[in-house]
Amino acid sequence: MIGASREALAAGRESLESLTDNTSVDAAKLAEELAAVTALLDREVSLRRVLTDPSRSGQDKAQLVASLLSGQVSGETVDLVSGLVRSRWSGSRDLVDATEQLAAYAEIISAEKAGSLDDVEDELFRFGRVVAGSHELRSALTEPKAGAAEKAALIKKLLGGRANPGTVRLVTSLVTNPRGRSLELGLESYSKLAAARRGRVVAMVTTAVPLSDHQKERLAAALGGLYGREVHLNIDIDPEVRGGVRVQIGDEIIDGTVSSRLEGARQALEG
Repeated sequence: MIGASREALAAGRESLESLTDNTSVDAAKLAEELAAVTALLDREVSLRRVLTDPSRSGQDKAQLVASLLSGQVSGETVDLVSGLVRSRWSGSRDLVDATEQLAAYAEIISAEKAGSLDDVEDELFRFGRVVAGSHELRSALTEPKAGAAEKAALIKKLLGGRANPGTVRLVTSLVTNPRGRSLELGLESYSKLAAARRGRVVAMVTTAVPLSDHQKERLAAALGGLYGREVHLNIDIDPEVRGGVRVQIGDEIIDGTVSSRLEGARQALEG
């Protein structure tokens, strides 16, 4: 998102955080209802155009939201969506994207309140690695011709009873309503939301062999000192690296693996 839409999303996130600071608010219910609103806005093109029309007053659009959603969702969800439509948007599609992000963020907050955010982060990462390693599974979860109910049933079979309920809901939402995103990018976006909630960054660490707890602690501490923030490690084991460690944070890569040094030597010899 750019410009006005970025600012509107930031304001919506602040409103969600403020609302969920109240212990009586059910963040998981908010997530479910915001996901339903996302589906509505995604489906009804004319509605989202009206709700992002800059020529209409914010109050007028908020009243329209209230008339459509009151009695269908909680008052908290009505207030959140009303706040979103009062803002200015660079494009009507951005409103749908923002509502979807807030739904996922509410799920992240729910996990944090339950003390299970670490589990959700790890499960999302591990599920992403399982999908990356299985062409058959990825095809089953991303096949456009497969129905949403069929995909949801597959996720329940794979994760039900094995993963945190929040993880199951996030993955189910992603595979049943990808909205043009790849499965990998969707899972990555959830990880970034969880990291943002904790005020930390996520490092993708690739090694040839598993790291000991002591090595993980030392690496996290070193990266935290480098970036000035707490760093969460997602560790992938890949024998192809042959030794050493490869770290990716965002677009930045720190590659100290044997394979990269061998490749560098090979290129030097060929050059």
